[in-house]
Amino acid sequence: MESNKESSYIASTSGIKAKDKIGYAMGDLASCLVFGLTQSVLNKYYTDVLEIGVLSVMIMTIIARIWDAINDPIWGRIIDGAKPRKDGRYRHWIKVFAIPVALAAVLMFANVTGFAAGGKLAWIYITYILFGMLYTCINIPYGSLAQVITSNDKERSSLSVFRSIGSTFGAMPAMVLASMCYVKLADGSSQMDYTRVFIGVVIIAALSVLAYFLCYLWTKERVESKPAPREKGNTKKVIKTLLKSRPFMAVSLASMLFLAAQMFGQGYNTYLFHHYFNAPGLTMLPTVFQYLPVAIVMFFATKMGNRFGRREVCSYGILLAAVFYIVLFVLALFGITNVWLYLTACLMSGIGTAFIFLLIWVLATDAIDYNKVEFGLNDEATSYAFYSFMRKLGQTVATILINVPLLRIGYNGSELKTEGLSAEALKSMYNSSVMIPAVLFLLVFILLRFVYPLGKKQIDEMQEKKEKLFSQKSSADE
Repeated sequence: MESNKESSYIASTSGIKAKDKIGYAMGDLASCLVFGLTQSVLNKYYTDVLEIGVLSVMIMTIIARIWDAINDPIWGRIIDGAKPRKDGRYRHWIKVFAIPVALAAVLMFANVTGFAAGGKLAWIYITYILFGMLYTCINIPYGSLAQVITSNDKERSSLSVFRSIGSTFGAMPAMVLASMCYVKLADGSSQMDYTRVFIGVVIIAALSVLAYFLCYLWTKERVESKPAPREKGNTKKVIKTLLKSRPFMAVSLASMLFLAAQMFGQGYNTYLFHHYFNAPGLTMLPTVFQYLPVAIVMFFATKMGNRFGRREVCSYGILLAAVFYIVLFVLALFGITNVWLYLTACLMSGIGTAFIFLLIWVLATDAIDYNKVEFGLNDEATSYAFYSFMRKLGQTVATILINVPLLRIGYNGSELKTEGLSAEALKSMYNSSVMIPAVLFLLVFILLRFVYPLGKKQIDEMQEKKEKLFSQKSSADE
């Protein structure tokens, strides 16, 4: 009888349809449309169009993350404590913040080129932090949504794959913009054109609103999730639990470093292809070549993860990616560098990163489930807020890793309109472009393979515990 109750409860909280998967994918497509602008275009827009120093950009990003350390947990607690609305506990917030997030993205690229230096700095601080806050307001409930769409482990794995497919398509428009926003000068060089940038940003922001609303309309919340009790000091207790959770911290750090590697490549390549390869029109190709394998791997990533273990396929895949970047560095020592060799390595490393790209979200969901089963932690939004903050730290790490090498070679966007970079500076730029991803990928491999404890066997055992927990909850409610 208990087994029937258990299976009945699981059946009632699973059974997702294609509409749910596509709708869930639309959510990350929307987020990556606007977030991709900060990855691919914003840093070079700040340094080359607004002529803001790279050190100022780094400091601003660090200050924004300090604020996020305060803001993200607060918003997570608000979401956890809020009563479900008629249109769902998490879907509701996607509808509310879709337009504000898009408007904030446009404001980051408003024409302030005529402002004094202090005015420009004030503007980028206000708009960048505002965008980060609003992005948190929509991304935390969206990230928590997978927990309530289905209770089935394999269906959540499928959602993770569709989310990653959505993010793949969402990242592309910003990369296209990064490649097409240059104009040729009389001397044959090129520079970023503000009008092209702004028109592209407005179009991308409008598409994000459409995609957010499709996510809201096409997903369904099946798993009941009651508001967390509003107890004094509860946020601190939750964060302490998260900090002592080995699976959660390992996947949070791995996700942070993986995102840092992705964002570093997308941001730094705008400089590498402009100055080292002298081919700004090809800027989007490294990202395209890295994402191409995703279009193939997505058809069997879930099956391989279920058969061999998600941890296993993700960790060894990213080790393979690191190896290809190390090969590029070794070849450079012998003077062997060219744009097509670089792009080939991007394609091959993309095969390795495709697995973690597609499955990283289900690794995080597994860790949150672990906290629920082992520690009784039902604060999904706060957990996701912490995870989201760690990913934002990845954005900061990427910004630092982009700008420190530029600072070291004395990069100055306004001076480069009349002067080029020295051969030594260009060599340093190329070495940074290959060694930084290699090191980040190796660190992710170590975290997933030797620190993150949820291999295939542990996941199977946790699914059994979770089903028993659901069954007990169902019996208690009756």
